[in-house]
Amino acid sequence: MTNLITAALSRARTVILLFALLVIMGTVSFITISKESMPDVTIPIAYVSLGLEGISPEDGDSMLVSPVEQEIKSIEGLDKYTSTASEGHASILLEFDANVDIDQALEDTREAVDRAKGSLPAAADDPTVNEVNVALFPILVIALSGDLDERVLKAVAEDLQERLEALPNVLEANISGIREEVAEIVVDPDLMASYNLSHNELIALVSNNNQLVTAGNLDTGAGRFAVKVPGLIETEKDILNLPIKVDGTTVVRFKDIAYGQRTYKDRQSISRVNGKPAVTLEISKRVGENIIDTVTEVKKIVAEVSPKWPEGIDISYTQDQSVETESQLNELFNSVLLSTILVFVVVVWALGPRTGFLVGIAIPSSFLTGILLLSMMGFTLNMVV
Repeated sequence: MTNLITAALSRARTVILLFALLVIMGTVSFITISKESMPDVTIPIAYVSLGLEGISPEDGDSMLVSPVEQEIKSIEGLDKYTSTASEGHASILLEFDANVDIDQALEDTREAVDRAKGSLPAAADDPTVNEVNVALFPILVIALSGDLDERVLKAVAEDLQERLEALPNVLEANISGIREEVAEIVVDPDLMASYNLSHNELIALVSNNNQLVTAGNLDTGAGRFAVKVPGLIETEKDILNLPIKVDGTTVVRFKDIAYGQRTYKDRQSISRVNGKPAVTLEISKRVGENIIDTVTEVKKIVAEVSPKWPEGIDISYTQDQSVETESQLNELFNSVLLSTILVFVVVVWALGPRTGFLVGIAIPSSFLTGILLLSMMGFTLNMVV
C-alpha cells in the first residue's frame, strides 16, 4: 500500500488526469444510464390460464385443470403448483426453484400444456402460459374520457396505440375499456321457415365459407404459380351476399331472410373517469430502457396528436412511475451534495482548506465512479441499486 501511495504521489499529473477522466466518464454515465423504478428481477413463477365459457367450477377442475396437472407434474425444477377453478375459467400458478432457468422452465411448461391440449374440451379456449415479471408492469396509464360515441373513443385509442407501440422504448400499449366489434346478422324466423331452412344449416354455411382454400401450385409448362380460393368473411355484406339455397334459377341469399348491422360483444368491463366513459392505455416499457425518457416520449406523442382528435376528449395520466423515479434521483443527488458540504465544513474546520477540499471532492468522485462501474456491468439505476 505504501508503495502504491508513493507511486501516485510521484506521478501527480497522471493521477490528476486519471481522476478527471473518471469524473467525466462517471458524469456521462450518470446522465445516460437507464433509470427504472423497479429492477429486472427474475421471479420463478409461471401462470397458466384456461377458459371455457359457461363451465362450472367443479367441471372446470376435472375437465380443464386435471389434464394439465397430469402433464406439468414432470417438469424439472417445479417446486409446487396451485390450481384455481371458477365459473368459465381456471388457472394454475407454478412456482419453481430459485436456481432454475426460468426461460427453460417456461419452455417446458408450454410443451406440457401443448401435450394436454388433446385432453381439453374442443370448445375450450387455447391455454396461455405467462411469465410473472415486475419489470413489464405498466409504467403509465393514459385515460381518454368524454361523452362521445364508443366508436370514436375506440378509433382514437387504437390510433394512439399504433403510434406509441412504434416507439423503440415502448413494449406494448394495452387498451382497456373497449368492446370487440362484430357483425350481427338478424334472421327473420318466418322467412327462414318459408324457405325450409334451419339455424344449423345457416351456421354451417357461414363456418364453411369463412376460410381460405389453397389449391396448390399450377404448372402450365410456361410457368408455375400458386392458386388459392379466398373465402374469408370480412364485412357483414360478405355474409348477406352468401347464397344459401338454389331453387331452379332462383338463388336465395342471406339478405333475403336477414339483415346485418355492426355492433359490439357484451361488455365485460367498464372504465370511467370522473363519471365519463373512458378508454385506458396501459404503457409498458422494454426491459432496461430509461423510464423517464420513455414517459417523456409517450407524453410528447400524445401532445402532438391530441389537437387532431374530436372535441370533448379529456386526457389524464395515472400510475406515472417516472415521477417517483425522478424524486428518488433528486433525493440521491441532494444527499450526496449535502454529505459533501458537511464533510467539507468539518474537515476544513479540523485540518484546513487544502485537506478539506481533497476530501470534499473525493465523495462526489467516488459516487460517479460507482455509477460508471454499474453502467459498465450493465445494471440500471433503480431503487434497489
